[in-house]
Amino acid sequence: MKSRLPVIVGFGGYNAAGRSSFHHGFRRTVIESMDRRARQETLAGLAVMMKLVRPLDGAYLGEDGSPLSLAEIDSRFAEQILASTLVRRIEKQHLDVDAAHWQKSISVSGAAGSALSFVSNRKQLPEPLPGNWSVEELNATEVRVTLHDSCEFKVDSYRALPVKSAGQLPTGFEPSEHYNSRFHPRGLSMAIVGVTDALRSTGLPWQSIVDRVAPDEIAVYASCIMSQLDENGFGGLMQSRLKGGRVTAKQLALGLNSMPADFINAYVLGSVGSTGAITGACATFLYNLQKGIEQIAAGKARVVIVGSSEAPINQECIEGYGAMGALATEDGLRQIEGKTEMAQDEVDFRRASRPFGENCGFTLAEACQFVVLMDDQLALELGADIHGAVPDVFVNADGFKKSISAPGPGNYLTMAKAVASAVQLLGIDAVRQHSFIQAHGSSTPANRVTESELLDRIAAAFAIEQWPVTAVKAFVGHSLATASGDQLISALGCFKYGIIPGIKTIDSPADDVYQQHLSFATHDRRVDPQALEVCFINSKGFGGNNASALVLAPQVVERMLRKRYGEAAFAAYCARREETRAAAQEYDQQALQGQLQIIYNFGHDLIDDQKIELGSEGLKVPGFAQPLLFKQDDRYSDMLD
Repeated sequence: MKSRLPVIVGFGGYNAAGRSSFHHGFRRTVIESMDRRARQETLAGLAVMMKLVRPLDGAYLGEDGSPLSLAEIDSRFAEQILASTLVRRIEKQHLDVDAAHWQKSISVSGAAGSALSFVSNRKQLPEPLPGNWSVEELNATEVRVTLHDSCEFKVDSYRALPVKSAGQLPTGFEPSEHYNSRFHPRGLSMAIVGVTDALRSTGLPWQSIVDRVAPDEIAVYASCIMSQLDENGFGGLMQSRLKGGRVTAKQLALGLNSMPADFINAYVLGSVGSTGAITGACATFLYNLQKGIEQIAAGKARVVIVGSSEAPINQECIEGYGAMGALATEDGLRQIEGKTEMAQDEVDFRRASRPFGENCGFTLAEACQFVVLMDDQLALELGADIHGAVPDVFVNADGFKKSISAPGPGNYLTMAKAVASAVQLLGIDAVRQHSFIQAHGSSTPANRVTESELLDRIAAAFAIEQWPVTAVKAFVGHSLATASGDQLISALGCFKYGIIPGIKTIDSPADDVYQQHLSFATHDRRVDPQALEVCFINSKGFGGNNASALVLAPQVVERMLRKRYGEAAFAAYCARREETRAAAQEYDQQALQGQLQIIYNFGHDLIDDQKIELGSEGLKVPGFAQPLLFKQDDRYSDMLD
């Protein structure tokens, strides 16, 4: 059987640049290079997300109810929108970085060795009483406590955090407001709205897809790495007793890092197919993508949802990564900008993430990104719009390590194999002349050296000169598990518009960056969209988690499909695709008006397992048009009599 090609038929999500579907997030990162119509449309969509304007029947209204044109939204709100997206100073809706809460220990004793007394509510006494406390009843509810020695208390206190920047969702956009999200951690709310965006972007009703495949031919692979650390997840679970509260019945379950996939299956798709939550530190999205494309290539799945959702902008994550010296601090940025003698000056937090430039650490970010994959045959049958293809993802470890967080040799293996795969598939000229790199570009001093060196050496090995390198973290920060999803979404935008984003947060590459065979630009580079055929996505994660993906541009995929199926079949597909594109565009216009049409089916269409029809050759699941037939397995037949 010919290997099935995993093609991307839908993509969506949200990050600091806004909504990902239809390339709106990409447009925000290259807003200076967009034509007037595209710029104004994206700004209007962001204005609605941020509640700056009110949509009504395809128009936009100001606070006073007066109609606003796209040009008026641009002129009136552009500065505010641009300042309230991408990497910026952490907003108080997440955390007050100037007054982060903590508890300070103080020792209390009476003056000159005398006893110290205070009045307290009886119910507030500790159990058991400390040995140096004596208690006198005052009334039914109050007691007088006398301390006969010193005692230590925890007192609420506040201090400034050294890290003050992050890649946050656009100001005013709250995912949980768009559906009935009772007690959902932020990361899971983001997963619900993000995967909905990806599904709607296909232009295909989900049920029409389900009706064409067997129940077990749909798969979901999605996860996060930091779990759900806000008060509705593990954060509340771990902190409740220390804060004098109680653990809820949902905090542990909803905190698990498998919940993005579980929520999608249970509340969005109603899927009974294969599922998984693979983690690989900052390469997690690519780990899940590898599993998805392998399932399609092997014929085990025909439709796969791949993604990740991470919400790490909280005090614990900031302090944890900060303790490792991994994050860009205010003082570090001030030193880079030469403001050490002028401490009162505000540093430019919008340039906190500086891949391959003079930098001092990465910048945390929140994001959710999802792609809808199909095998090429199903995509043609349904008339799905194809935005690219992922023939392979390579994953390798680092071997023995001295430091779990230090980079290692595994990334040489993944990137070299990805380039070699592209050469075998498209030829060396396509790689040398029509490819570019979406680098990990974490913005740490170590990464700028090690990643540029390995890319430069691989370029030399394949005789590639002036290999274009971009790094989306410059705009949206480092979203941990979702980071390579941000890279993939940006790569699809590059294919669409023929623009390779410049690393605009740096003045120039740092002196220790290898660039003999590489090309770094601080401005957007325009090329013929037909000339961009291949993107290499590179990702490096703590612990030796390295992954590199090969992504093909849509025009390359079309050439492959024409060859496999013939001109007549491809022409028929193109005719079906027009209807799909029209439906997708209708969703985009509604989403620009704030109508996100979130899919959240809590308790709907439950499957009665008593109604599953079992047979010796397969089974029939209620709600699914196609039966599940047991596949013939002769893999080990030569080992049996």
